[in-house]
Amino acid sequence: MSREFSVDVVDFASALPDLRAVREVVFVQEQRVPVEIERDALDPACVHVLARDGEGRAVGTGRLAPGGKVGRMAVLAGWRGRGVGRSMLLRLLDEARARGLAEVVLSAQVDAERFYAAEGFLPYGERFEEAGIQHQAMRRVLGSPAAVENAAQAAAAVVGIATHARRLLTIYTREMDAGLLDHPAVLAALRGFATRGGEVRVLLQDVETPQRAHAPLISLMQRLPSSFSARVIEEPVDRTYPSAFVAGDTGGWYFRPLGHRVDGETQLDGAARVRQLKTVFDAAWERARPATELRALGI
Repeated sequence: MSREFSVDVVDFASALPDLRAVREVVFVQEQRVPVEIERDALDPACVHVLARDGEGRAVGTGRLAPGGKVGRMAVLAGWRGRGVGRSMLLRLLDEARARGLAEVVLSAQVDAERFYAAEGFLPYGERFEEAGIQHQAMRRVLGSPAAVENAAQAAAAVVGIATHARRLLTIYTREMDAGLLDHPAVLAALRGFATRGGEVRVLLQDVETPQRAHAPLISLMQRLPSSFSARVIEEPVDRTYPSAFVAGDTGGWYFRPLGHRVDGETQLDGAARVRQLKTVFDAAWERARPATELRALGI
């Protein structure tokens, strides 16, 4: 099977047979969604994208409703894990920007929540059931920072930043943020970034607390010592810094005014803010000492 595919915005009427061919296999046959639910009156008013393989056969679909809701994201089984879903989602986000939308929302099936977090979507509200499947509402703010109000949103923000970072990820933390930097999705994203050849720098105000708690991030550092480095802040001017943040090298950042709380703001495409945070981080990093307490763990 060819690995090549294309994603295009299509006319709904002319592409309807291809759209239905994919959606009915994925939603109706695989997920047992009733066909009367899968087909709705909103379809003709939506922007539709269609992914095709190298021979022009439909392999994926997605749509953007006039109000800014992404839906009907479906990829045939043989094409999953090849970037088709991400390419369709990015095309729909481009269409939303072109239409001047301030934000995009969607209802993610729970097992796809991390996929959408990787593209800057934050969860909000309680999980709910739709067509017999558990879903989570998610939102992506376009062109400006998004508010982070709870632990689930904080974890999603870090997942997105780590997924998009290329070479360097900086973490300014008080004590490795239990409940955030030990979240399974966050650890998986950090591990993925490190194994892609990225460097993670962790700047701590308190190294003893995470040691006593056997913080999972320390274990990850131990397993990937060439990708992680840690330093401890000792200078009084730096120890009074009240905030915490995560910043990548491609414009992603998550800033918390008070480092012991999760509420703050995040953005995946905020290069100017990343440059500001990098200045703060680099200055404190140079004054900090190596975390020798962790060297026994291979760091």
